[in-house]
Amino acid sequence: MAFESMESRLASLGIVLPEAGQPAAKYVNFILLNGLLFVSGKGPSGNPKGKLGSDFSTEEGYRFARSTGLEILAVVQSALGTLDKVKRVVKILGFVNAEPHFAEHHLVLNGCSDLMMDVFGDLGKHARSVFGAVSVRDHLPIIIDSIFEVEE
Repeated sequence: MAFESMESRLASLGIVLPEAGQPAAKYVNFILLNGLLFVSGKGPSGNPKGKLGSDFSTEEGYRFARSTGLEILAVVQSALGTLDKVKRVVKILGFVNAEPHFAEHHLVLNGCSDLMMDVFGDLGKHARSVFGAVSVRDHLPIIIDSIFEVEE
């Protein structure tokens, strides 16, 4: 099925992007450099607080990662004016706020990865890394950095 725009693709998936959130400290939401859009670390909407493995399950973490992906896409749309300028998702880097015994970081980050592939199809396939963190800003359950190749 062909779509006229990425916005129509989002609508067909039942996705409504939030407003792009503002930085939590002294940094910018994104940097556009040589056809790459670097999006600063984002967390899930609603500002949940807690750790995977004690406060939240892997399934809840997956939903947080998907929600974070929506926050990322909102910044991308704000930066470019449209998601149509995204050529591909290059890299996703997740920091999971987790208890030391938690070992399913990769399953949590799948929430964001699955979203990118749902939205961009094959162009959403990306390189990625995920790390467990002792703590992250504001005690969020996950923070995700991302890089996109874009039309300037």
